[in-house]
Amino acid sequence: MKYLDPKADLTFKKVFGEHPDLVISLLNALLPLDKPEEEVQSIEYLPTELVPDNPLRKNSIVDVRCKDARGRQFIVEMQMVWSKEFQNRVLFNASKAYVRQLDKSNDYDLLQPVYSLNLVNDIFEPDMEPYYHYYRMVHYERTDKVIDGLHLIFIELPKFKPHNYSEKKMQVLWLRFLTEISEQTRDVPQELLDNPEVSKALTEVEESAFTEAELEGYDKFWDTIRVECTLVNSALRRYKEGMAEGEAKGMAEGKTEVARNLKQMGLPVEAIAQATGLTPEAIEAL
Repeated sequence: MKYLDPKADLTFKKVFGEHPDLVISLLNALLPLDKPEEEVQSIEYLPTELVPDNPLRKNSIVDVRCKDARGRQFIVEMQMVWSKEFQNRVLFNASKAYVRQLDKSNDYDLLQPVYSLNLVNDIFEPDMEPYYHYYRMVHYERTDKVIDGLHLIFIELPKFKPHNYSEKKMQVLWLRFLTEISEQTRDVPQELLDNPEVSKALTEVEESAFTEAELEGYDKFWDTIRVECTLVNSALRRYKEGMAEGEAKGMAEGKTEVARNLKQMGLPVEAIAQATGLTPEAIEAL
């Protein structure tokens, strides 16, 4: 059996954008829903394009968007390359979804929380060990004081190691599905096959389930991702080189300024050279 990578745009939307039971399972596994009564029971898919009321404002498109019977909205995104712009877009889309719950005739008490679940196939917090990052509005000094409304969850998929998180079975299984299944997969782990939801998702990403046109679009997606990664890495390299060049230039200018001040104070050239590392000829020329 040959599989396609579930992280691709085509496969991700097919699995979680067309099967309510699978996105419900994913949400309950990965969202910070601490009590059984908070779990998602049913969902209704919503348009993935958030069209503004004012045509001059910005449109935005997400991978999967739905709401449950309580009116809570859920946005699910699969992001291959991390950027600060993506983080800003997540906040923008979640805020837009929250605000657009009401029209002029509604009461603010009717507002329901918006959960934004973002699966990132990149590391954006290299100095932090956890792969799971949960943001919400809390009091600066009393983190138990919370303003409910926006819940932003970011998961760094490359950091996920299943043997460290065995206590949350479905969370582990879904993250294993996203990180272990790819075009190179030939033998699927039995734990994934034994779970009904994950097994169904595996069937959905079998290569034989896609048309030739869809497979062509799948290949173009990965071509685009490779180009984007190249551009991001190139820009990061140029930035680091510029920083290093700027630091070296700044150090040289700093030494020159110190030497000029010491010379004005009347210190011998030899002493200035020893203090700054500049040559006597360079000091004489100041």
